[in-house]
Amino acid sequence: MAPRRISPFAWLFLAIAMIYLLLPLFATLQFSLQAQRGAPISFLAYSRLFQSPDFIQAFLLSLRTALIVIVVSTLLIVSTAYWVHLRMPHLRPPIEFLSLLPFVIPAVVLVFSLIRSYNGTTLTDTNTGIYIIMIGAYVVLSFPYMYRAVDSGLQATNVRTLTEAAQSLGAGWVATFFRVLLPSIFPAVLNGAFITFALVMGEFTIASLLSQKTFGPYMNEMSNRKVYEPSAMAILSFALTWGAILIMQRVARGRGASVTPGGLR
Repeated sequence: MAPRRISPFAWLFLAIAMIYLLLPLFATLQFSLQAQRGAPISFLAYSRLFQSPDFIQAFLLSLRTALIVIVVSTLLIVSTAYWVHLRMPHLRPPIEFLSLLPFVIPAVVLVFSLIRSYNGTTLTDTNTGIYIIMIGAYVVLSFPYMYRAVDSGLQATNVRTLTEAAQSLGAGWVATFFRVLLPSIFPAVLNGAFITFALVMGEFTIASLLSQKTFGPYMNEMSNRKVYEPSAMAILSFALTWGAILIMQRVARGRGASVTPGGLR
């Protein structure tokens, strides 16, 4: 069968879309390289960023927060989705409906609701408590992306057969979860983790309202005081996102190669 020819209009629309998406990025990159007068290309703005203790602190705080949210979301959502698929499949429609609520409820409403709910407790009296509230808000925001990715992975996996096989070999629930289920749906978990990572690293509203100096609020503050550094931060954020994509794809391929017909290694 002869391969299907692609219409020239499809290539035209693709070229227009690429120009529409890449032209602002190129303009931002070009502007970030003009920090030093008299030089056509200068990495002075990037050098100033990496030399700033506030930038390093904000970046590390966002990175730590993203990793914590990924771990909490993975343990909470994977275990819930696994139990629903295994024991209570009739609860899938209500949970899918609940997963849409973060799209409907604005982040501002979510933050003020959490502050109102935990007002007067130890969570609102200390900066550590506020940080825990922020992590909880991010877990809620990541719920739709993580749940749908995990749910798709579970649908493509025979959960009941895997569980029965693991338990017949003497594995308990914990061993079944960590040594059988998670490796089986690792690419799906990885997809949800990537979206969660990008969401947390670029989020502004929740962190700003909770007075947490993460990457998003720091970038907004920098745009009010500096000229070239915010553009450099935007390029770094874009590079970080794509770097995470490449790393996770590499890990997913390596993980998939470790699964052999003879069993899981």
